[in-house]
Amino acid sequence: MMPIVRQKWAYFFAFLFVGLTLGPSLAHLLEFPNKIDLPEAAYFAVQAIYRGWALLGIVVVGALLSTLALTLLLRRQGAAARWAGVAFLSLAGAHALFWIYTFPANQATANWTTVPPDWEVLRTQWEYSHAAGAGLNLVALIALILSVLAWGSAGRDDPRS
Repeated sequence: MMPIVRQKWAYFFAFLFVGLTLGPSLAHLLEFPNKIDLPEAAYFAVQAIYRGWALLGIVVVGALLSTLALTLLLRRQGAAARWAGVAFLSLAGAHALFWIYTFPANQATANWTTVPPDWEVLRTQWEYSHAAGAGLNLVALIALILSVLAWGSAGRDDPRS
């Protein structure tokens, strides 16, 4: 397969998985102002809507792998490679936030089915880590857009390629 075709497919999968990752993270960000101050019973009731969202981990792994592959495929293409690298690092940062802040809150509350004494601290940790992750996922999408624009401006915008 010609290198340019591989790069196009790498962009396709990177955009697909980053877009699919951004959707749920923006949902968390948009619900933030309405959830952050909910009382205990209401907060725990609302948290039940996230049951089954662990499957989104597949999408996150897809986003990480596809942006890493894209970065490696573009490694000799200057700005396009750098922006792809920024996308990968942004996703890796969002993933790190999940494991450092979100996952421990999920564990401490048995996925929000058990109310520990420090539940309000855990709520704050959970909500803010998701908000920060959404910001990093948005940065990843913007970096991908800038990467493809840099790639296209380097003479790769011929529709016959």
